[in-house]
Amino acid sequence: MNIRPAARLAAAALALCIACTAQAQNYPQKPVRIVIGQAAGGGMDILARLLAQKMSDSLGQPILVENKPGAAGIIGTEFVARSQPDGHTLLMGPIGNMVFNPIMYSKLPYSSIRDFVPLSMVATFPLILVVNASLPIQTMQDLVAHIKANPSKANYAGSGSAFQLAMELFKGKTDTRAEFIQYKSTNESIAAILAGDVLMAMVDTGPAAAPLAGGRLRALAVTSPKRLPSLADVPTMREAGMPELEFQFWAGLFAPAGTPVVIVKKLEQEVNRILGLADVSERMTGIQVTPAGSTSEEFARILSADLARWSAVAKAANIKPND
Repeated sequence: MNIRPAARLAAAALALCIACTAQAQNYPQKPVRIVIGQAAGGGMDILARLLAQKMSDSLGQPILVENKPGAAGIIGTEFVARSQPDGHTLLMGPIGNMVFNPIMYSKLPYSSIRDFVPLSMVATFPLILVVNASLPIQTMQDLVAHIKANPSKANYAGSGSAFQLAMELFKGKTDTRAEFIQYKSTNESIAAILAGDVLMAMVDTGPAAAPLAGGRLRALAVTSPKRLPSLADVPTMREAGMPELEFQFWAGLFAPAGTPVVIVKKLEQEVNRILGLADVSERMTGIQVTPAGSTSEEFARILSADLARWSAVAKAANIKPND
């Protein structure tokens, strides 16, 4: 009995569809790990544990959070890139791991495009440009004028490539010069501003909250499209006359490349469901981030666009990758 090629293809497609459906229905079949390339207790750790608790309740398997810090997040990120693509090892990946590391390291042991499939964006957060409140600098225009009047004294703090490139974007758009001073953390960068060792920095809002509230630090503008409820008096960059400095950083959930589409979609839907819960939104707002779900495809487009944007900033600033 001869079976026509079209019929054979149809039968194979049906069998594959049935197998994929069964795979999605049976997933997960064992505990799932969410790996973080950062230390316990930080923002990525908090986000991962929020997701893990809710995912465990609905997926029926333990969701374990595993911290693998070190080497600017490279260790944990590479670990997930080399893991089995079966949906049981995931990465909570911040923009630093997935965008800035590929720009700043020429021999990175993973590709954020080839080695991963984005599942969903989880959170977005802006930066704020801050100076010592004792300085006679009230606006972004004041800051630019101050830098141009004192070029030999202009410098900025940063605890990593993300903060460095954010300030290089500022320099490029304002035609100013300032020396980059590296610190180990945002808290140390802020301490340097308060001590008068550096002029300015772009920082995330969490570490800056206390010195801003205490009146020792002044925020000139925030990079988000809208003002932050917690800093309602601080204008956006667009309101401050610098729309080119509008951007947001993000964190999202990734799986190793090759993870079956049905599992990708199941996890995408699960993350978006969790981000819609009132208690999750409240907890995320408490750590100064905004819930930001997406489809896998939307997140992939954002990743590609940010790689292009920040690569152009690094090239314009003549920043060479590290070996």
